[in-house]
Amino acid sequence: MPDLTRRQVIKLGAAGAGAVLVPAPWTAHARSGSTAPPEVRAADDLALWYDEPAGSDWLRALPVGNGRLGAMVFGNTDTERLQLNEDTLWAGGPHDYSNPRGAAALAQIRQLVFQNQWTQAQDLINQTMLGNPSGQLAYQPVGDLRLTLPNTGGVANYQRWLDLTTATAVVTYTAGGVRYRREVIASAPDQLIAVRLTADRPGSISFSAAFTTPQRATASSPNSTAIALAGTSGDQRGIAGSVRFLALAKAVAEGGSTTSSNGTLRVSNATSVTLLISIGTSYVNYQNVSGDHQGIAWRHLNAAQGYDVLRDRHVADYRELFGRTTLDLGRTAAADQPTDVRIAQHNSADDPQFSALLFQYGRYLLISSSRPGTQPANLQGIWNDQMSPPWDAKYTLNANLPMNYWPAHSTNLAECCAPVFAMIRDLTVTGARTAQAQYGARGWVTHHNTDAWRGTSVVDGALWGMWQTGGAWLATTIWEHYRFTGDVEFLRDHYPSMRGAAQFFLDTLVPEPTLGWLVTNPSNSPELPHHANASVCAGPTMDMQILRDLFDGCARASEVLGVDAGFRDQVQAARQRLAPMRVGSRGNIQEWLHDWVETEQNHRHISHLYGLHPSNQITRRGTPELFAAARRTLELRGDAGTGWSLAWKINYWARMEDGGRAHKLIRDLVTPDRLAPNMFDLHPPFQIDGNFGATSGIAEMLLHSHNGELHVLPALPSAWPTGRVSGLRGRGGHTVGAAWRAGRAVELSITPDRAGAVRVRSRMFTGGYQLLDETTGTRVQPAAPESDLIEFTGTGGHTYRATAAAAGSV
Repeated sequence: MPDLTRRQVIKLGAAGAGAVLVPAPWTAHARSGSTAPPEVRAADDLALWYDEPAGSDWLRALPVGNGRLGAMVFGNTDTERLQLNEDTLWAGGPHDYSNPRGAAALAQIRQLVFQNQWTQAQDLINQTMLGNPSGQLAYQPVGDLRLTLPNTGGVANYQRWLDLTTATAVVTYTAGGVRYRREVIASAPDQLIAVRLTADRPGSISFSAAFTTPQRATASSPNSTAIALAGTSGDQRGIAGSVRFLALAKAVAEGGSTTSSNGTLRVSNATSVTLLISIGTSYVNYQNVSGDHQGIAWRHLNAAQGYDVLRDRHVADYRELFGRTTLDLGRTAAADQPTDVRIAQHNSADDPQFSALLFQYGRYLLISSSRPGTQPANLQGIWNDQMSPPWDAKYTLNANLPMNYWPAHSTNLAECCAPVFAMIRDLTVTGARTAQAQYGARGWVTHHNTDAWRGTSVVDGALWGMWQTGGAWLATTIWEHYRFTGDVEFLRDHYPSMRGAAQFFLDTLVPEPTLGWLVTNPSNSPELPHHANASVCAGPTMDMQILRDLFDGCARASEVLGVDAGFRDQVQAARQRLAPMRVGSRGNIQEWLHDWVETEQNHRHISHLYGLHPSNQITRRGTPELFAAARRTLELRGDAGTGWSLAWKINYWARMEDGGRAHKLIRDLVTPDRLAPNMFDLHPPFQIDGNFGATSGIAEMLLHSHNGELHVLPALPSAWPTGRVSGLRGRGGHTVGAAWRAGRAVELSITPDRAGAVRVRSRMFTGGYQLLDETTGTRVQPAAPESDLIEFTGTGGHTYRATAAAAGSV
């Protein structure tokens, strides 16, 4: 079991001594007679499946969600547990974290930093700049819906699975000569969770159902077929809980009888039952908790149609997103084993299909936890069963929240980013208060965390929280969205958020006294001290990289929109004065302005390689010296790390065009130490950013588009000798597919959204090939600036297919 990290220590302090944060090690062994259910095979093995219930282990339960509502399905045969979440149920309530003492102390703090008196600077930051309160608030559960089932005696032929192609959790087993089946879906169109119980013998379904919760709440029976749970979110850090909620469960039975009293629902001798679960909260936004939670819950419940209609609408809505991108890496006998066995044996088995499953599971989780109109996916997506979860399950901005959305564009789920852009708009308001109160600056700022109340101040202490560029990193995603989509109206709508983030740094950057470059001060390189107990510094490399992206994005956006020429000049001038990336004495990218050796060589963060990924400031062909230094940096840091750190390193090595090393990191990730039985990524404990980072990393292995061209199969590992991918998205508005055999591309397809130059790099072009405009049936003769690079003018909506000579079928 790994040592507790500093963040776990913080959490232990918040949760109280004895809080268990690191899951016990788990093992799984191949079980003879285990065969994947036919429905799993019919889903092309894009399913998690098991031959045992989850029991009481939350990390064995299966997640369903519709962006707003989430449930963990345990699949038990005696007492089924559906652990429930609603994405706006957070501790506390609206408040302003800003600390007005910060502005008066800022000049002294900066002077201490420039004088290398870092611990004194940190002490002064802790006295004057921490938010009020000094920590943020937690995402919390609604509770459980528990179904008590009759004593079934011996259970046989047990199986459960999560079908990623339909977003459906299924449980089947035989007891007393009856074959039982349960399906659970979380419908986005109907804003309900539905549980369908059936059996192959009429009149065989009986159970009682009741809500349980750790919240302050009251259970009741509003009518003969429903139960209710009404409550209020928890208090935390001296702030009273103020989010009211109502959870409802209604039984629609065919046959038998249904009664409800004192908060318990009973169904007897039914042939089939649909349980409908609806939840509403009073959260309207970060400053308003006066919403009609009862009306929301009842409205969705009363509008529900029959289960077949609900399921059809759910599947159609989900598949419109999930079905856009496919990945086939081949199948081996390893896929015949349950998912937990595959994880435990992954490093000793030939199981390429598991990489495809991991890739698609991340897409499933993003669709299920982030939709337009919801909150962004937090540190655990939307799934959490604790009142004080690790790190409060909030939004950590120095890696985790941005990482959650890395796969959104590349894997064709751009709509799922909408909650982040809505959050950024909120942060421009709360961050403006922090900027003025704590820095005396215009614009807006957000530090290393935020929550449902859109906190923007320094939290958790200076050693961790004194990092200025959380909001700036988020603001860069606005330009990135435009690069993928070309949506000018979106850019026009969100440009003010970018501008405000840049304005803050125009007001607060200061010259470094010796070197003269503009730097942030005070800040840090996330979570890594540069000297003992000292992380606060001036101008860490990551800050400078983020600000280059922010200033470049602002300047280019203003050009696209034809606005703000004067402001454009200001950011371009400031950009030229930012401290550059520097190569240190070990041949590495320096993490700080000075050539300091990190206090922890194998630290989980490699923040100073932001310029390699997700940015494009370090590239193989554009900046070869920095590229070599980035590789040296990765080698010095090593491959070991937390789950999310391993996932980020997959992306780094994919950008290095080293498929073998990237695949090694996938293997390092797919172990019981880093992946739970239900495939949740483990820090440990559970952090969902590792799942999303792995999906992004696999996409990066298959397609690069960060450097002005589409580089297809740039980091293909030998472990995937044959395969096919479709529906990846590249910057510039391109949909890309590829097929390969024996490690070489045999077919590529590119569909641009709009007319313009198309640049494609592939080893295919070093041999014979043919390029065809499939839309018109005409052959295209491209230019070839390099031996493996072609360029042609594409027409929007046309599909261009390149086929290697004598490719045959794949």
